[in-house]
Amino acid sequence: MGEFNDDKLLERLRSESSRRDAFGEIVSQYGARLYWHIRKMVIVHEDADDLLQNTFLKAWNGLETFKGESKLYTWLYRIATNEAINFLNQKRNRQFIPIEDADYLLSGELHHDAYFSGDELQLQLQKAILSLPEKQRLVFNMKYFDETSYDEMSEILGTSVGALKASYHHAVKKIKEWFDLNDV
Repeated sequence: MGEFNDDKLLERLRSESSRRDAFGEIVSQYGARLYWHIRKMVIVHEDADDLLQNTFLKAWNGLETFKGESKLYTWLYRIATNEAINFLNQKRNRQFIPIEDADYLLSGELHHDAYFSGDELQLQLQKAILSLPEKQRLVFNMKYFDETSYDEMSEILGTSVGALKASYHHAVKKIKEWFDLNDV
């Protein structure tokens, strides 16, 4: 991801006259990457789109309290991750789905997603990823697809680097086992 100068951008965000333009730069710089981060978690385009809007709305409303102790990117990812997790939890609760069956629900949505453009192998990989526990799925997506460093993940997720490495290792192992079991 291209590096922004957070200090200059924060200065512009704090100024009434340049706040909207500066925030527009944030949306432009991080929107696509945040969308795909959310989309890998919730699968459905429309849900990801709504959650991205919620993420930016929360960020806009939280500008006054953002102290700049973390990078803007990290702060936005934390908001997006929390939005997606809360959405999935609410969805499971509304549909009375046990947490262990959530992957089945998301996998079914993946099959019917008009925006999914991957081939059969990509579809199988997504199914394997959806079979992971939520934390492992999140860590795998961030490391494998987003190429997020463990240090950045630690800051975003509030988890130790060692725990993240273990989660990623277990996720990779489970994905390999999933492919072996499903003869893909």
